[in-house]
Amino acid sequence: MNNTRTRTRYAHAATVAGVTVALTLATLVPLAAQAQPSAQEIVRRLEANRTYETSRAEVTMIIDDRFGERESTMVSYSRGDDEALIEFTSAAERGQKVLRTADEIYLYYPDAAELVRLQGAALRESMLGSDVSYEDLTGGKTLLDTYEVTLDGTEQIDGHRTYRITMEARDRNVAYPRQTVWVDAELFVARRSEQYALSGRLLKTAVMQDIREIDGFQVPMRTVISDALKRNSSTTIRIDSIDIGVRLDDTLFSLQELSW
Repeated sequence: MNNTRTRTRYAHAATVAGVTVALTLATLVPLAAQAQPSAQEIVRRLEANRTYETSRAEVTMIIDDRFGERESTMVSYSRGDDEALIEFTSAAERGQKVLRTADEIYLYYPDAAELVRLQGAALRESMLGSDVSYEDLTGGKTLLDTYEVTLDGTEQIDGHRTYRITMEARDRNVAYPRQTVWVDAELFVARRSEQYALSGRLLKTAVMQDIREIDGFQVPMRTVISDALKRNSSTTIRIDSIDIGVRLDDTLFSLQELSW
């Protein structure tokens, strides 16, 4: 009789344990499914993190190529994702300006008092001989409007877990038909990106470093860009200071103000 009661207690305990495990697993499965966001959600959070209502930054651009190393300094302003203004402050380029409004790029040269609108092949020209082209500055559309995105899993970048996102252009009228971006799985800021031609040839690589939280945004204070079509060339974009959510004059991004 005692053996029968003992077996009954063990059977009951096993049943309770089994039910507990099953319920625990049933609870964890939805949580696991929610733990990894979709490619679209990752890209939305990536863009939300790097799009400021307004900003003002002091920036140093360091170009390292076959001619040696040289620096240019600038003040950069932005409003949303459509408007940006760069004003060079270094002696050699002082007063030169680059204005972006949606998909249009304008250059202003103070010595010639000349305003130039860039279009077509001119957009692919290098900015001050750097690894950054004027085409890299264009905006106006979100990444999800421009690309089909796919989550290809996770990878470690410099010790940080990242989501690897592949982006395939919806049409051919883009600077880079294919991109791969590694997005920090915790901060939702890009840590590395690669841009490819339609043929699959690597065009550019960007590595984002020294990421800091500023006013609730994760900001890479240093970005190193390499143009794969140039030998022994790299450009470092270093943010020396940045203010987010600053008050900007409504006319700052106008053509009328560009020549002043």
